[in-house]
Order: sequence, then C-alpha cells, then structure tokens
Amino acid sequence: MVNVRMIEEKDNGVCFFKLENEEIKVITTNLGCHVLSVFTKDRDGNFGDVVLGFENVEDCHHDGSYMGAIVGRVANRIANAQFELNEKTYQLAANNGGNSLHGGTEGFDQKIFQYELMEEGIRFIYLSPDMEEGYPGSLYLKVVYRLCGNTLKMEYEAVSDQDTLINITNHSYFNLSAGKDQKIYHHELKIKADKIACGDGNCLANGTFLKVEGTPFDFKEFHEIGERINDDHEQLKLAGGYDHSFILKDEEDQLILYDKETGRKLTMTTTLPCIQVYTANFLAGGCNGKGGKPYENRDGVALEAQFLPNSIHIEDEPKVILRKGERYKAVTSYRFEVE
Repeated sequence: MVNVRMIEEKDNGVCFFKLENEEIKVITTNLGCHVLSVFTKDRDGNFGDVVLGFENVEDCHHDGSYMGAIVGRVANRIANAQFELNEKTYQLAANNGGNSLHGGTEGFDQKIFQYELMEEGIRFIYLSPDMEEGYPGSLYLKVVYRLCGNTLKMEYEAVSDQDTLINITNHSYFNLSAGKDQKIYHHELKIKADKIACGDGNCLANGTFLKVEGTPFDFKEFHEIGERINDDHEQLKLAGGYDHSFILKDEEDQLILYDKETGRKLTMTTTLPCIQVYTANFLAGGCNGKGGKPYENRDGVALEAQFLPNSIHIEDEPKVILRKGERYKAVTSYRFEVE
C-alpha cells in the first residue's frame, strides 16, 4: 500500500509531495522533479535519508549541482555547445567550459512541472516548447516516480513534433550512511561494465573508450570508492576523481552501492546503456544543504543512468536522436535492501 499526498503548496506554484510505504519514504517536488529525500531502513530498522538535497529547493536556480533533479533535454555534455541534425546546425548555451551541460542555462531541473497523483506514485508533465534552450521541436515529457515495495522506480516517456535530441536522467547524489557526516570513500561499488567512456579536461566524453580491467575503473567486483580514487591515472586526474560513463553489459542489477556500516544496499537496474558515476568532485562551495550546512566534495555519489554522453558527436547512430512521432521510453529502478 502506497500513500501519496501533497504536503505543501507555495504561491509560486511549487508543490511538495510525499510518497511512502512500509519500506521507503520519498519527498519530491514539481520544481524540476527534484527528489528531496529518500528515507530507507538500516540493519537496525531505523529510517535515514540517503540522498543529498538543498536546504531550500529553489536554490537550484543558482547552485549548479543538480541535486536530485531531472535533467534534460540532454543530460551531460554536448561538445562546443552545438550539434547538427538533418543538415542544420543548432546552437546551445555554452554553460560548461565551452560545452553545453544538462540542458543548458535553464534546463528541466528548473522548470515547474504539472502533476497527477497516482495510486502508487506521481506523474510529472512538462511541455518543452520548440527551440527552448536551442533544441528543436515541442517535446512532451512525462516523468513518473513510483514505489513498488522496496524499489523507487523512475519512468520517462516523451514525444516530439520535430526531430530532436533527448537524454533524460535523474541526478540524485547518494550517501547510504544517511547524514552521519561521512563521505562516500568507504561505500563499496560494483558495476557490470567492461569499459568506460573517456573524457577530456572538461569531463567531455571524447569518443575514446577504456577497458576497465587492471585500472581503477574496474568495479566488476566490489571495491570501496575511495580505494583507488587518488591513483595516478590520467582519467582520474582529468576529472578530479570519478566522473565517467560506465558502459553496461547486462540488463538488470547493473550497479550495486553498499555501505557496510549501516547495511544499506542500493541496486540499480536501468533500460539505458550507461551509468555516469560522479563522486561529487566539485560539490564544495554550493548552496546550503540539509540542516543549513553546505556540502563538501565527496559527500555523495551521483549515479546517472543515461545514453552515452556527447552521443550526437561520437556515435555513428546517435541514440539521443528522437524522431518526430517516435516515442522515447526509459526506466530506472533503485532497489533498497539491508545486509
């Protein structure tokens, strides 16, 4: 049984919602579909909040960390803030070292979505007009957050009246210690991936790939995140830690994050081909987090299921292209357990 209800509505149209069952409690908002809190049990049965979040969600307008938000139209980076589609060049906002990041200056993370309460969750709806942030076509996007037992499921669906690009992800930062002022160095990570997409000095996927075997990126078996994060490896140095897309090789349970102190385990399953693992290398200096305290680097780890970053420039058949009248669908699930 899932209890879904609005818990607050502000004059500016920003609403807050609570979804809960016996296993999970989620606080979310129609402002950028931010996941503000996810409460799950530890091995003693105590609930704790396992995601980072703003003290005031409207700080998202000038923070830049995208904590908990839905990002798009295109997540991650697009080289030189431009792309060519159907022999026409489209110019985007250069909001990240000359590249375009997470949808531009005012991406989906800053938009107020319409909403519908459902039996097991909530559906958010947004119509992105033609040429918003430089992207062609009016895009009709639906984002559903659904609770299924011990699983938070995110379902994305979109259609466009013109050929366009789309790459939707959720940008939640996880820390399974649940606010104990512990960084994520001792969290253990396992990923079903044989290779990563390499990046340049601006963390832009540059079209080269690295086989993970024998490198600090080999998480085919459990390793603590902090075990090799400071190794002498070019890709770690360029990104200041992990900020790379792992190319998934299985269809379920592709990533597991585990905190041995609390016993909490998070298992991700996604229909998307990559998960960007970002160890919050540049989180410091942002807006206040929960409790009024700013976050520091490595206070959480973002796990962003998505298409290959910079796909439009480096894939022969870019998966990010959504043709007129076709339907984009993707599902990512976060299963919370205790060991």
